[in-house]
Amino acid sequence: MATDTGVSARLSRTRQVASLRIRERLERAEDGSLSPHATRATEAVRDRPEEPAPTRTAFQVDRDRIIHSKPFRRTKHKTQVFLAPIGDHYRTRLTHTLEVSQIGRSIAVALGLNENLVEAMALGHDLGHTPFGHNGEELLSRFLPEGFRHNQQSVRIVEKLERGGRGMNLAVQTRDGILKHSAPTDGGLETAAWGEPDTAEGWAVRYADKIAYLHHDVDDAIRAGLLDDEDIPREVRGSLGTTREERLDTMIYDVVVSSYGKPTVGMSDEVLEASNALRKYMFDTIYLTGEAKSQDEKAQGVLWDLLTYFEAHPERMPSEHQKIAERDGVKRAVADYIAGMTDGYAIDMYEELFVPAVWSRR
Repeated sequence: MATDTGVSARLSRTRQVASLRIRERLERAEDGSLSPHATRATEAVRDRPEEPAPTRTAFQVDRDRIIHSKPFRRTKHKTQVFLAPIGDHYRTRLTHTLEVSQIGRSIAVALGLNENLVEAMALGHDLGHTPFGHNGEELLSRFLPEGFRHNQQSVRIVEKLERGGRGMNLAVQTRDGILKHSAPTDGGLETAAWGEPDTAEGWAVRYADKIAYLHHDVDDAIRAGLLDDEDIPREVRGSLGTTREERLDTMIYDVVVSSYGKPTVGMSDEVLEASNALRKYMFDTIYLTGEAKSQDEKAQGVLWDLLTYFEAHPERMPSEHQKIAERDGVKRAVADYIAGMTDGYAIDMYEELFVPAVWSRR
């Protein structure tokens, strides 16, 4: 038995040494392959010191913590633009996130940026989105005196809500990219309402997010019969391309060419102007009006009733949210609870609370 224990201990130490060499080799590879403007994993800073992972860099650890989290899984059942779309091909918050990750990684590889950091930022950027998309975000912003923004909620999730309130202890650089990915409705892709990202990787994710949703929201709107490629303003098509594929390729390629060898990430003036024009067109015709918004009032009614009910009855929330109420106040805890719901869970909860069982279709 003693001999077996000794062999086991030696094997364990051997694996540990080998594993440490794996991480060190990955870190050295970054030094040799990344641009001088890229962020190295060895620069990662955490609020709480922890032992480095033996076989992964710091930003790979962040990526993995996000992808294995409950909030990430819930994005599968949260609205992107179209509420409860009929058909399997419309985007959800999860598929949007995956497209942002793919575009961001393509930009990162071409520019010699840290692909793992970009991926972690992209996978975490929309964890804080509410049910029913920006429609739910607007309602929660009216409910909370301090307002509500999904990018700030994403940071709150990774800092304070996950792991029983301990948070994920992500690197400062990852959280910075999550917070600063978003642009306000008024303004352009480059408008940094929450401050400019501290890293080139953060800027790459900002542009990847906008490129992704401009591409796929046009695609979904065409699928829904709300517009055709020919409806896109002529000047936009002239600068970006006449098809969705051409516009996607133009925007990604322009970011790479405009940023290559530079410390910052951006677009050329022509493509940025055209992209902002397309973004404004989508807000005017799809995001803020039309068929995609036709069910907003009903969705907001569901969420408002849930918000006011749990504000009046905080004891009916799960225990972890009752603890948040004790720490941060009832309104904040209720907002966290409702924001974390998927579309289907919110509807089921509404039926459970407000629809007589004899009428319920559950």
